[in-house]
Amino acid sequence: MPWIHLLLAALCEVGWAVGIKFTHGFTRLVPSALTLAAMGLSVFFLGQAMKTLPMGTAYAVWTGLGACGTAALGMLFMGEPVSALRVASLVLILAGVAGLKLAAG
Repeated sequence: MPWIHLLLAALCEVGWAVGIKFTHGFTRLVPSALTLAAMGLSVFFLGQAMKTLPMGTAYAVWTGLGACGTAALGMLFMGEPVSALRVASLVLILAGVAGLKLAAG
């Protein structure tokens, strides 16, 4: 269950990171409220995961998956540049996340 909580935390992190783009500096009510809710859920699920998982592992996986998901959505849907180096860098982050998962059990 802690890994599911961590995955939910990472998904919420992607949600709030992307959501910030649509808040226009937190001047738009609905996107701002949704973004803040995603932030809260992300931290809540991270906290649930940290009840069992090592702090360093949980935090690194949370930030790694969040960063990869946010960057991927930016490239796929927001016109951010796509290059072999960017994609390879994201693959390396995911390999690190997988290594942390394997090391933690």
